[in-house]
Amino acid sequence: MKTPVFVCTGFLDSGKSTLIKETLMEQDWIEPGLTLLILCEEGEVDFPREYLDEKEMALLKVDGFEQLNAAFFRNCEKNYHPAQVVIEYNGMWKLAELLSIRYPRSWALSGVYSTVNGMTLDLYLKNMKNMLMEQLAESELIVVNRCDRQMDRSGFRRALKVQNPMAQLIFEDPEGKIIMPTEDDLPYDVKGDRIVIDDEDFGIWYVDAYDHPQTYLHKELEFKAQAFRPKGMDEDMFVPVRKIMTCCADDLRFYGYPCKLDKKTEIPEKQWVKVRARFEFEPVAYQDSRQPVLYLTGMEAAEKPKDEIVYLG
Repeated sequence: MKTPVFVCTGFLDSGKSTLIKETLMEQDWIEPGLTLLILCEEGEVDFPREYLDEKEMALLKVDGFEQLNAAFFRNCEKNYHPAQVVIEYNGMWKLAELLSIRYPRSWALSGVYSTVNGMTLDLYLKNMKNMLMEQLAESELIVVNRCDRQMDRSGFRRALKVQNPMAQLIFEDPEGKIIMPTEDDLPYDVKGDRIVIDDEDFGIWYVDAYDHPQTYLHKELEFKAQAFRPKGMDEDMFVPVRKIMTCCADDLRFYGYPCKLDKKTEIPEKQWVKVRARFEFEPVAYQDSRQPVLYLTGMEAAEKPKDEIVYLG
């Protein structure tokens, strides 16, 4: 079994240590055993001995990037045999150089997470945009904290999407509460009667459609998916699905909402199709609940997307 390596990056005092302590180290996938924490800079939040002992963590401090090389990581493996490795990286150092280092064969990069201080985001975008985007381009999760609720979240989301369309982006207010997305935060336009969902945005739509069905009600959606008909489903229905990663590589599943046809129809099982369908929110048979239901208006063959996996965000 590979030793997972998690990298947390961001500028000084952007909340990296808080992300490690309150989010990363609280996840179910953290393996029992020693966690090696490699600290590349010290911010306002520290790791006291009591916390390190409680979480069974060993702390190594690094003063300069030149210390991070293949020999250093080999010695880490030899001396600690960690169950996982967490690197709190200096945001002023190039992330690409860290990712290009040859790690021990038993190690595997499992995630890059970034933090951004919302109070200084505009300043960084104006004066250090290239450096900021370089550290965010490889990130799977980006947390923008200490946000004024009036800030232009959609503008930053669009700027980031160009660099890293797959990243899950979370905004937090000054109290650390997640700011739930509004229509303006969505990466696609929902104001018209027809909504086009790009390949990488299927996961965002899948979650938002259930949470906020009124946004999509009676509108025509267009997206790409694989045609699937579960065993026992009527021949006048099918499910257009995508493979979604909900938290980690070990948690991949197919997700989609049922789609009704106007008659019994053979579907191109497991083939990629472009679906056009009207969105409704209807009662579920034999249950006291409602769910999204699609009504097919058109379907045609399509090429599979560049990345078959999408992410919940």
